[in-house]
Amino acid sequence: MVAEMSLKTDLRDYLAAERTFLAWIRTGLALMGFGFVVARFGLFLQQLQVFQRPGTMAHTGLSLWFGTALIAVGVAVHVGAAWRHVKMVRQLDRGETGGGGSLAPAVATAIFLALVGLAMAIYLISVRGSSSVHQQGIEEGWMAPAMNRGIVDKASNYSVDETVERLKGILQNKGVTVFAVVDHSGEAEKVGMKMRPTKLVIFGSPKAGTPLMLATPSVAIDLPLKILVWEDAQGKSWVSYNSSEYLRERHGFPIELVANIAVVEVLAAKAAE
Repeated sequence: MVAEMSLKTDLRDYLAAERTFLAWIRTGLALMGFGFVVARFGLFLQQLQVFQRPGTMAHTGLSLWFGTALIAVGVAVHVGAAWRHVKMVRQLDRGETGGGGSLAPAVATAIFLALVGLAMAIYLISVRGSSSVHQQGIEEGWMAPAMNRGIVDKASNYSVDETVERLKGILQNKGVTVFAVVDHSGEAEKVGMKMRPTKLVIFGSPKAGTPLMLATPSVAIDLPLKILVWEDAQGKSWVSYNSSEYLRERHGFPIELVANIAVVEVLAAKAAE
């Protein structure tokens, strides 16, 4: 009876040691799997950076190092668990029950994971902050009067349709011919696509445009004059046009002929005010 009780007690010890060993194996696998995901997240950030800023040298940041560290710790956990299990089984074979084992490995693993988690949280917040700043810079540069790309943007106090009607009325009163109003958003709707209100007004006067084309034939590609009336994502209407100075620099016509197309600035301002 005593021998049977001893056998059962020894079997429980072996099974407990095996459960502990398997628990450490699962921990190591989880660390390696999570490390792989973190490392791949760095590659995702790299591709995202290339997409947002083509031509720049992308980098994976700290994600690759975090992921590699987690995988390395997972491997170390497996090796340590195997060594502890073999040691425990040998002790049981000799009839040495010993204590519950050292708490150092479990505590060290927990502290390491807590530090890595904290570092990753800080890193992700910093990445988000830098992305927001970069995106804000893009939006500000896009909305600003971008003379470097030849386009001037002016905010309108009216809707797109109202601004277009105001512009057509002003042109009619000044005797300027409206050649066409291209409804880009309307055409998009005809093919089942959604687009914010966007209309292009094409207008001009042969009396003003012909001298320009005689002086520099290439200017005909930008004539007649055009004013784009469009709505942004916030529902704000804008009036955009090519700057007369930009057109002069682009085509090189005499400076005294700038007045022939400078009227576009006055027209846009009156339609939007």
